[in-house]
Amino acid sequence: MPKKFNIFDHVLVPKHILLTKEEARRVLKELGVEPWQLPWIRASDPAAKALGAKPGDIIKIIRKSKLAGHSIAYRYVVPG
Repeated sequence: MPKKFNIFDHVLVPKHILLTKEEARRVLKELGVEPWQLPWIRASDPAAKALGAKPGDIIKIIRKSKLAGHSIAYRYVVPG
């Protein structure tokens, strides 16, 4: 049986965190937006699938940045 590949072990894949409902509410309030106004990520995306994200969830993505040290982005999970 082949070994299962963990997408998050790859050097080019940034850290993804599935937010709890309370964390998502706090982030949306802080940003002053509705969930659908965030950039979207499909539930079929390999990273979303690996996290077990369902439509309606919000994922926090932390990327390394040479200028800022790190940058944070949020994605709204949509069907697909």
